[in-house]
Amino acid sequence: MSLNGNRYVVGVDFGTLSGRAVVVRVEDGAELGGAVHEYADRVIEDVLPGSDVPLGPDWALQSPMDWRDVLRNAVPQALAVAGVPASQVIGIGTDFTSCTVLPATADGTPLCELLPDRPHAWPKLWKHHAAQPHADRINALAAERGEPWLPRYGGKISAEWQFAKGLQVLQEDPEVYDLTERWIEAADWIVWQLTGVETRNVCTAGYKGIHQDGGYPSAEFLAALDPGFAGFTAKLGHDLAPLGGLAGRLTAMAAQWTTLSEGIPVAVGNVDAHVTAAAADAVRPGQMVAIMGTSTCHVMPSDRLAEVPGMCGVVRDGIVQGLWGYEAGQSGVGDIFAWFAETSVPSSYTERAAELGLTVHDHLTSLAAGQKVGAHGLVALDWHNGNRSVLVDHNLSGVIVGQTLATKPEDVYRALIEATAFGARVIVETFESSGVPVEEFVVAGGLLKNGFLMQLYADVLRRPLSAIGSEQGPALGSAIHAAVAAGAYDDITRAAAAMGKRSTAAYVPDTARADAYDRLYAEYRRLQDHFADGELMHRLRAIRDEARA
Repeated sequence: MSLNGNRYVVGVDFGTLSGRAVVVRVEDGAELGGAVHEYADRVIEDVLPGSDVPLGPDWALQSPMDWRDVLRNAVPQALAVAGVPASQVIGIGTDFTSCTVLPATADGTPLCELLPDRPHAWPKLWKHHAAQPHADRINALAAERGEPWLPRYGGKISAEWQFAKGLQVLQEDPEVYDLTERWIEAADWIVWQLTGVETRNVCTAGYKGIHQDGGYPSAEFLAALDPGFAGFTAKLGHDLAPLGGLAGRLTAMAAQWTTLSEGIPVAVGNVDAHVTAAAADAVRPGQMVAIMGTSTCHVMPSDRLAEVPGMCGVVRDGIVQGLWGYEAGQSGVGDIFAWFAETSVPSSYTERAAELGLTVHDHLTSLAAGQKVGAHGLVALDWHNGNRSVLVDHNLSGVIVGQTLATKPEDVYRALIEATAFGARVIVETFESSGVPVEEFVVAGGLLKNGFLMQLYADVLRRPLSAIGSEQGPALGSAIHAAVAAGAYDDITRAAAAMGKRSTAAYVPDTARADAYDRLYAEYRRLQDHFADGELMHRLRAIRDEARA
């Protein structure tokens, strides 16, 4: 195929365990080539890299060097695979997990590179949940004072968000807090690395930084949390850039890293989930996109503003300009399946899977798929990594009810898959009962490859599932935003229509199975309501933490 006259953009997706780059044709969204770079330090959970400095329970950190290495490795490799010369790449866009946030100096230097033996100097990954007590304090005070921004977050701020994590740093390591001149989302920091210009995007600020109606929480409110917290917003930046906007141009150093041309446009940063809506051409009101991987994030544009209990946030222009963007989510999905497969499957199953040439997940899926709905006699709660929506409590934990001496691994595996589907149904029903209709449910992410899981979700949700047409949804979405930043399209909606990919009604519910799942779902709701206050789980967690201290 001749490349003469074609224009291309690069999208880079920074995930939990790796980063990937994809080269995309501007005209039609065709993906010409991609590459993945695995993080050397992956998720830092036990001790700091290169040391024996221990981390506490529920900590999750990352290394900025891993992120830079994605630019140095994945981007050049993707260009080579695609066979596209740098001269025909007109822009680059990026997305990140969120809230993944780091303390930095005024010139963007991560504090962990200056203070490598201080845990709070390192970037806190989205699933760092050790700030739950600080989130609880923020929520209680905001509710007591009737803070007007609280309903925009379903009544509760998450432990994952910027303010909870920032308050944790202040109260546990005030010296690091004082040295933090910039408290910045990784989504914005990586753009700073590419352009040499500090920007803050409207998406992460709105969903993760409590930025509503033109401002952050007041200094008075922050001082009431802790007098030393009064000036926190000075570390955040106040001028927000629109999604699809031009953040700056590629510096000579970044051009050397990526092998792209110096001076090409760099798109404003974005969140991996929100940018995926464009990749699925799902940027119209009522199109809910579920990005299903280690966790699931649900995002949806809407033309109406409502208070949805337990939502992660609603932000004007948070997905596309001119619409309200809603977010909800589940803190553990693929992570739950991985945990079970890694810790709870006997060797006879792994040996049999090897004989069949299957992964353990594929073997368990095959066995589970042969069951009738309800035949395992189980119901589970998908709270192994806490609950993001609708209870917003990361100190909740998983529950499985109905196990007997006859229960088999495939029974539990299927019950865990069903639990995550039930959790998704809770989210959809909560939106609709709050006056925000879900017109189409679109699935993206790595779990889309599991056809059994997708059909199960369609049956549980009692609605067709549409499917994104790309295996690299966030990277493709970032490339679409890069095309807008480069001026190839007027806005994200037009770019998504030309470059996005979606198959409608890829999975259709089976009426008989859906009826059977209604009965199990009713039991899930009863179990959820019973444990929703979290008292038992909180007590168990406290006992655990005391024993580990």
